[in-house]
Amino acid sequence: MIDLREIGGRKLACWVNDGGFRADRKTLVFIHGSGGNHTDWIRQFTPLQNVFNIAAMDLPGHGESDGPGEQDVSAYVAWVKRLLEGFGIEKPVLIGHSLGAAICLSFAIRHGDLAAAVVPVGGGGRMPVNPIILEGLKKDPAAIIGLIAKLSIAKENRERLSGFITENLSRATPGIIYGDLFACSKLDITEAVAGIRIPALILCGADDKMTPPALSEYLRDHIPGAGLALIPGAGHFVMLENPEAFNAALADFVNALPA
Repeated sequence: MIDLREIGGRKLACWVNDGGFRADRKTLVFIHGSGGNHTDWIRQFTPLQNVFNIAAMDLPGHGESDGPGEQDVSAYVAWVKRLLEGFGIEKPVLIGHSLGAAICLSFAIRHGDLAAAVVPVGGGGRMPVNPIILEGLKKDPAAIIGLIAKLSIAKENRERLSGFITENLSRATPGIIYGDLFACSKLDITEAVAGIRIPALILCGADDKMTPPALSEYLRDHIPGAGLALIPGAGHFVMLENPEAFNAALADFVNALPA
């Protein structure tokens, strides 16, 4: 169900388990990517809600959360911290896709003691964005959204998922998407990730063209003790393209964490 709460002077939304969180379950907090919303994780929270406590957030300006959005990853990190406090969530596993990966990595660098583990999905220490995409969002946003949807999905999955991705991105304003991608373009935590001291699992689609597996391999090699799972048959939206393999890798990692 959607839970709306007044946090930091805004109404922020999360999809959470019906009936509230159970003390005997681990808690997963999902953070969507640029221009996304909690439904980016629909193939995760639907099957996993009976095993884990789940909060799939809408960042400010996205989905059902009040705006505006932000143009800096650190500003989104501050909102995630406020949201965890506002929802009373302690020691979650943070799972973030793309921009969300940048947010959860940055959160682990700054506030690692507040999380049990971190799972960046399709992310990197740097996440450059083609200037053509940024400029195009100002001139012809519909065309750019269509291009992003195409490039974000492995070729064999485009017919099945490109419409869903396009529709979801189109729910956000071009200004919100621009701000999110601009935040990614400024990111550089390549050295800082070595300071992460909580368990980490790096997840990436084997056919990801937006944030290629080499970026995930760098994270694996520079975050102490990190694991890496490359999911076959999937591009940048790996959690939607091959949810069965994604969910299995995520559940195995979370279940292996200390209670």
